[in-house]
Amino acid sequence: MDLGRFPIISILENMFEVPEDHNNEESHNNPSRTYVRDAKAMAATPVDVIEHPNAYAFVVDMPGIKGDEIKVQVEDENVLVVSGERQREKSKENEGVKYVRMERRMGKFMRKFQLPENADLDKISATCHDGVLKVTVQKLPPPEPKKPKTIQVQVS
Repeated sequence: MDLGRFPIISILENMFEVPEDHNNEESHNNPSRTYVRDAKAMAATPVDVIEHPNAYAFVVDMPGIKGDEIKVQVEDENVLVVSGERQREKSKENEGVKYVRMERRMGKFMRKFQLPENADLDKISATCHDGVLKVTVQKLPPPEPKKPKTIQVQVS
């Protein structure tokens, strides 16, 4: 029976992480399960963006991730990138262990945010506490209004 004709089978395979070694010709043109899983993890990383009078705050839930596993960067001069990877613990206690159900997201994550023009790229800080990352981007002071230039009129 050709399972490729039934799209629900493909959806169920993705949900239950069926090994890719089965013969399904359509799977060669679809994104890999790893890509799909990583894309889901990226989309499922919840973030609050808060504007304060003098700064922007990006608050990201990252349970189970150590601070040194998180990367915060600014690329293309005004894009804030938060990335990292959540991995299952590997220990001798877990040898021979079989997961019956896996709901916690594992794998790479990345979120990108376009920073506003008034973001001070030299004053960005990041702290991680109890599985919550907080990235603070200070605002540039507003430009001072230009004073009119007075030109003295000469009388001849």
